[in-house]
Amino acid sequence: MRSLSRSEVRDVDRRAIEDFGLPGVVLMENAGRNAAAILHAAAGRSGPAGPVAVACGPGNNGGDGFVIARHLENLGHNVRLLVACDPAGYRGDAAINRRVAERSGTEMNVLSAADPAAWRRGLSGAAWIVDALLGTGTTGAARGAVAAAIEAIVAARADGAARVFAVDLPSGLDCDTGRPLGPCAEADLTATFVARKLGFDQPGAERYTGAVHVVDIGVPRALLESLGLT
Repeated sequence: MRSLSRSEVRDVDRRAIEDFGLPGVVLMENAGRNAAAILHAAAGRSGPAGPVAVACGPGNNGGDGFVIARHLENLGHNVRLLVACDPAGYRGDAAINRRVAERSGTEMNVLSAADPAAWRRGLSGAAWIVDALLGTGTTGAARGAVAAAIEAIVAARADGAARVFAVDLPSGLDCDTGRPLGPCAEADLTATFVARKLGFDQPGAERYTGAVHVVDIGVPRALLESLGLT
């Protein structure tokens, strides 16, 4: 499958929901479950040497993070959630999965202030960090708690303390150009949904994405064919 632009990603999601009647929460569940399976395989079947820290941003990428956290727990991993916004601000599918995480008793720390030290403490001891902060729709530089989270993730990886698993794309990377919009996470592994993103094919993008795995989220093949994506 060819790589997708930001607008094409949005169109795939919209048509899967509106034209095919596939609920968005099902797409999110498929995305998170299959991404968790990739991380589980990368960490080793016996689990990582330390906990997995899942950093969730304010939108649907954060919702994917909640799903990933749940499935990693089901696979036997020690998981903690670090949330870069007021949890009450989640809407739609992301709000559903935030509530599931809360009712499941998953450790959840809200780090909404732009406090780099708090993020460093939250990431301390993690063997893997899941970057579920910003998605493909991002067009500007990260700010506030999300920027602090990205900077702490970059520092933790540079110190050799943890490996980074990006959800759909590394936070702060432009989907179309493959260039940082501001603070930008650097991943060892990226699980991207439906297809590679256009920016991944640009020179220098691999520094941020690491190895890229394409994740099936259950979009009907008929839709992909109708958009010329197969």
